[in-house]
Amino acid sequence: MDGAEPADEPFPLLIAVTPSPTERIRLAERLDGIAPLLLVADLDELRRLIAAPHQLAATAAPTAGSDSALVIDSARSTARCGEREVDLTRLEHDLLTCLVTEPVRVWSYAELHRSVWRDEGRERKADVQSLVKRLRRKLRDLGTGASIEAVRGVGLRLTDRQEPRIGRA
Repeated sequence: MDGAEPADEPFPLLIAVTPSPTERIRLAERLDGIAPLLLVADLDELRRLIAAPHQLAATAAPTAGSDSALVIDSARSTARCGEREVDLTRLEHDLLTCLVTEPVRVWSYAELHRSVWRDEGRERKADVQSLVKRLRRKLRDLGTGASIEAVRGVGLRLTDRQEPRIGRA
């Protein structure tokens, strides 16, 4: 060895992706002690875990002197505007993050349902509407100009009543 600290050395990491909890347990038992093991249910979960923090945080880009930008902290599952902050459930976080990725785009209820609940074929409009109602209340409590707007016959989009400054970091 050249005297380098063990932490400086690269090490193998095994990543297993399977939706079956039984299969994850079986893999953990069989691979115990071989290398560090990361077990996830699906690729979306893996992406969330290994994404760089700056890729996870969706934020409204503040203008000079503005502290009224909507900031979504994915690591803590919170939304913040200025000094105010609210906790988000996983569903609220996923829906808001989805809307923030393309704020001008109108998302259909089916697209939002698939992105947030991740279940094909059960695209229930009522699920999305209920979640949006809670999110609108939280955005209002934050005092942000951002709001979720319904586009009749099409779906939903995120808008900023003050300025169109909503974006993704």
